Amino acid sequence: MTETRTDVYSRITNKIIADLEQGIRPWMKPWNADHAAGRITRPLRFNGIPYNGINVLMLWSASVAKGYACPLWLTFKQALELSGNVRKGETGELVVFAKSFKRTETDDKGEEVEREIPFMKGYTVFNAEQCDNLPAHYYAKAAPPTLTPPQRIEAADRFFAATGADIRHGGTRAFYAEGSDYVQIPPFVAFKDAESYAATLAHELTHWTKHDTRLSRHFGRVVHGDEGYAKEELVAELGAAFLCADIGITPEVMPEHAAYIASWLKALKNDSRLIFSAAAHAQRAADYLHGKQPEATPTPPRGTPLEVSHHEKTPAL
Repeated sequence: MTETRTDVYSRITNKIIADLEQGIRPWMKPWNADHAAGRITRPLRFNGIPYNGINVLMLWSASVAKGYACPLWLTFKQALELSGNVRKGETGELVVFAKSFKRTETDDKGEEVEREIPFMKGYTVFNAEQCDNLPAHYYAKAAPPTLTPPQRIEAADRFFAATGADIRHGGTRAFYAEGSDYVQIPPFVAFKDAESYAATLAHELTHWTKHDTRLSRHFGRVVHGDEGYAKEELVAELGAAFLCADIGITPEVMPEHAAYIASWLKALKNDSRLIFSAAAHAQRAADYLHGKQPEATPTPPRGTPLEVSHHEKTPAL
């Protein structure tokens, strides 16, 4: 299935808006460890390569809505190539594929210039649980976890320490101080559990990546609560969800974030491309933090260079 660029933006944005209007955040704990492939907690292509950016949100949302434990997704044709089949009557999910092509044009001076034209396609994938007769590993149950919860949190602590961020403990608020370039977070004992602490730190470290010496991410924020502020908070929320999935912890819904939903809805309704841009920025933030890890630290394999998130860029304003 191929859709126009505008249709894809509108369809996906409307789905996210519908979820938020019901108080559902499709990026909150949509994975499941019951499947053998669930140790990698982003949605996976049929060949085991994780999706990125906006496709993560769409397939997480579908998994929550339909109760899929398997993170593997295939096209109708891929299922056939694996000697399997999509069951009759099953409905697939939209994912997107973006790339660009070069075209020669004539500029105002009559000279030929080469221009890069981006384009997007939407196509349908099915969860492995909607298919029959696939190879056995598509249906395999998970082995007992090799890491205990305390060990998983230790791994998260090592991950955050390796970023090199100035992380300060104290007070009652968690925030990123852009001017002084440090992250402030309450003491560990102030949190109800270790996962809440780690998820909050993942959120603030996503903010930390926006500094001009890192990803130089700007949305024109003027005052607390304006649209630029709402956009940055959406990026931080998605970035924290991606990071928590990658390091195997459950994202925490921060109490103050309930107030953000109204501002996110307003911004999404004003700009059908915002959720694409926010997911792209969140993906780049997660990739940046993974890039700070020692070489021995495994990071999630990236998708193809044609993923949508690689083409969404926000200029510094």
